Amino acid sequence: MGKYNRTNLKLVQFGLNDIKGLIELSASVGWDYDKYEIRTVLSTGKIFGHKNSEGKIVSSAAIIPYDTNLASIGMVIVNKEYRGLGLGKEITQKCMDSESNDISIMLIATEEGKPLYEKMGFITVDRVHKYICDQYNVKKILNNGTLSIVDFTENDFPQIVNIDRAAFGDKRSKFLHKRIIQSEQCVVVKDHKSNIVGYGISILGPMNLILGPIVAPDSLTAAIILDRLASRHRGKLRIDVPSGNEKFLLFLEQCGFVKVNQPPIMVINSVKMPARNKTLFAIAAQIFG
Repeated sequence: MGKYNRTNLKLVQFGLNDIKGLIELSASVGWDYDKYEIRTVLSTGKIFGHKNSEGKIVSSAAIIPYDTNLASIGMVIVNKEYRGLGLGKEITQKCMDSESNDISIMLIATEEGKPLYEKMGFITVDRVHKYICDQYNVKKILNNGTLSIVDFTENDFPQIVNIDRAAFGDKRSKFLHKRIIQSEQCVVVKDHKSNIVGYGISILGPMNLILGPIVAPDSLTAAIILDRLASRHRGKLRIDVPSGNEKFLLFLEQCGFVKVNQPPIMVINSVKMPARNKTLFAIAAQIFG
C-alpha cells in the first residue's frame, strides 16, 4: 500500500508540457518511453493521469483510437508510493470513457495489471511474445527472387495502410503516418508487378532498436524485412511477435533473440481479437496493440 492518500490528487489530460514528467514516471518502473514516443502517443491519442499538489505526475494511462472500431490502451503506470488507491482503475476507466462505448478496446497487460483489467471486464484473447537481442547474428536468408525490398517513399503510403489494415484488424492511417516520421528506417517489399506485399518499421528508443510493425505474406519475407532493419544496428534489439508465428520465432532465436516474457492481450466490448489475416509478424509496441 502506498504511503500517500487521494486528497490533493488531480485527474488531468496531459499535453506536450508534461512529457518530461511522463518520462520520469515511466523510468520509475523501468520502462523506456522517450520524448519521441510520447509525442507520437499524444499526436495519435490521449494520455490521462494524476498530478499531486506539487504538480508531480503520479499516474498515467493512454488510449490510441484507430480509424474505425478499435482502440488500444497502454502506458498504464502508477507511482509505487501511490499504489493501492485505485488510481490505475480510475485512469483506465477515464481512457475508456473518452471513446464511444461501441468500439472494441484492446490492451497488452502486465501480469500485475491483469487482475485489475479482469475485474473491469477485459478478457484474455491471446498473448504476445516479447524478445530481446543483445547481439544480432546475421543468418543467410534466401530471397525467392521475385521480391524486392526498398526504402519507403510517400507514394507507398496508401498501399501500406491497406495491407496493415488486413494484418492488424483496423485501419490506422494517422498512427502509421506519425510512426513512419518517427522511424529510424521504413522498408517496403514489392512483388514483380511492384505491388507492396509487406513492410517493416524500426524505431530507435533509448534502450533498444524496436522492430515493428512487420507485415509480410510469409515468415521468409518477414525474416528478410527483419534482417534489413536489424543488420546495421550495433546495440540491443526488441521485437514483440503475435502468437501463431512459430517459424518466425524459430528464426529469431537462431539470430540471437531471447524471449523475456509473454504478456496477455486483453479486450473489452468484444469476445475476440479483431479479424486478422495472419500477416502481422511484429507489433509496433505494446501500447499500440
